[in-house]
Amino acid sequence: MTTTFPLANYLARTFWLLLFLLVYSFAYSQQDIELADYYYQNGQFAEAKLYYERVYKTNKTNKVYTNYLNTLIALNEFEEAEKMVKKKIKSENEDGVAYVQLGELYNKFNKKSEAQQEFDRAIDKVVPTRTNIMRLASEFSRINEYTYALQAYEKGKKNDKEGYSFSYEIATIKGNLGQYPEMIESYLDLINESPNYIQTVQNSLDRTLQVQENEANMELLKTALLRRTQKSPENVQYIEMLTWLFLQKKEFGLALIQTQALDKRFGENGYRVMDLAELAASNKDYVTATKAYQYIIDKGPATEYYYMARTEKLQVMSLEIASRPGIDREAYATLANDYEATLQILGKSAESAIMMKDLAHIYAFFLGKTELATTLLQEAIALPGLYGKTQAICKLELADVYVFQNEVWDASLLYSQVELDFKDDPLGAEAKFRNARVSYYTGDFEWAQGQLDALKASTTKLISNDAIDLSLLITDNFNLDTILAPMQMFARADLLSFQNKFNEANVVLDSILTDYPTHSLTDEILMLKADMRAKSSDYKGAVELYKKIVELHFKDITADDAIWKLAEISEKIEGDTAGAMSYYEKIITEYPGSLYVVEARKRFRELRGN
Repeated sequence: MTTTFPLANYLARTFWLLLFLLVYSFAYSQQDIELADYYYQNGQFAEAKLYYERVYKTNKTNKVYTNYLNTLIALNEFEEAEKMVKKKIKSENEDGVAYVQLGELYNKFNKKSEAQQEFDRAIDKVVPTRTNIMRLASEFSRINEYTYALQAYEKGKKNDKEGYSFSYEIATIKGNLGQYPEMIESYLDLINESPNYIQTVQNSLDRTLQVQENEANMELLKTALLRRTQKSPENVQYIEMLTWLFLQKKEFGLALIQTQALDKRFGENGYRVMDLAELAASNKDYVTATKAYQYIIDKGPATEYYYMARTEKLQVMSLEIASRPGIDREAYATLANDYEATLQILGKSAESAIMMKDLAHIYAFFLGKTELATTLLQEAIALPGLYGKTQAICKLELADVYVFQNEVWDASLLYSQVELDFKDDPLGAEAKFRNARVSYYTGDFEWAQGQLDALKASTTKLISNDAIDLSLLITDNFNLDTILAPMQMFARADLLSFQNKFNEANVVLDSILTDYPTHSLTDEILMLKADMRAKSSDYKGAVELYKKIVELHFKDITADDAIWKLAEISEKIEGDTAGAMSYYEKIITEYPGSLYVVEARKRFRELRGN
């Protein structure tokens, strides 16, 4: 017993001493690393070297190695740096990365031939597993040696036994080298091998080729895809890629051809065609949208999207007619017949209520059949199972028809109902605005302004540009004027214009100009007259009045509206691209606060070609 305790005590003391030395050594080493990194990051390389030199003896992590090597390079200590890299090659050369680092070192000291020898050696020595190839190619890419990175991937593709083709990596490198034809072929190989890569390929091609702006690259890709689809017509990915390409250039007609081909080949239910129709319509390609919907309709009532396609087609046709100059009453009459025929097939139900509303709008505002419109809307509102918002939309339309018929109090009652039912909804805000407009028409300007102010106070997102314009009209011409008659007369003329009674409206406006020649409403009067001429397809007369506003009232609130209308007539009616661009540019540069600035900039760029 007397010999055991001293031995135990000795061993315990030795253990704690060794543990203390280990902890002390670790703390000391960690402090050296922190100091080395601090000096390195601050560009104090001489000081950093002192610590890295000591740390590297026991810590050869990639970070310490890289920082130490860069420190030696920064101090122009080539021989020591070369010695360090060569030591690493002896211990780590399976993936060839150390050879690349040595070549990089030679390049930095302007030893180009030696650098190339090391790069070639890296390609030769790498054991071509997927992991090694990825590491080596990544290292070449890091120093922008893309040609060597490509060689690495090609060696991996040739020798890979894991079933990995490196097609995506090869395509990316070829893109970096500007070898676009070869890049395209590699990407197309990839989606042939792995169809799930199609979205990745699309994103990469869009980023590299920028087909929306670069016509030559667009043609290059289109040619490659057409060649592939002809060679492998059964490959759906190539057709999908071709469709995607056409959509990038907004060539919806060509995209429709490919989409229909896919639908027929695979016996689909038309969902692709429906998506394309919606996209074309949102981009105002009404011709293609109409064709797409008709394709679905021709499939017959048994197809899933038949009834939706019939409804959407009519709405698109209505938008197309509305986009034409003036009011084409003959076209609206034909469209009304199409609506009636469709309603005969589908029947009057909650599902067709919006169609009934659209037909009623055509009856009232374009064909003068207000009684027929009123009856149809009342039927729609009373349909069983009608969704609340759909009913409210029909009520707003009926109220508009009442205003058109000069039954303003009945209209106000309906607007108020919708407003109360949808207080915190954009639909309620729209009803509130239309009710305020009725008050304006009837000369109750203070109440109208109060409603518009309430709308603006709630949220700017709920008030339309029309509401803002009406608020400015009242503010500028009523609140600062002690004479009420001119504003009342103008509001009356505005109502007559809404009711398409243009001759009567002009008589009232002429009376204001005669009786109050210096009134602040002069620019609004000219604007309303010009708008009515445009609606009557008298574009020459409209242009004269719009130009008069720009010339004489360039500081008034109607000036940017007039310039916008001149731009649209130049572009869409006269086909004068240069003239339209000059007007859009005028809005951008001279009226930066205009509501038209964003759209003007967009159209200017489109007309310029970018």
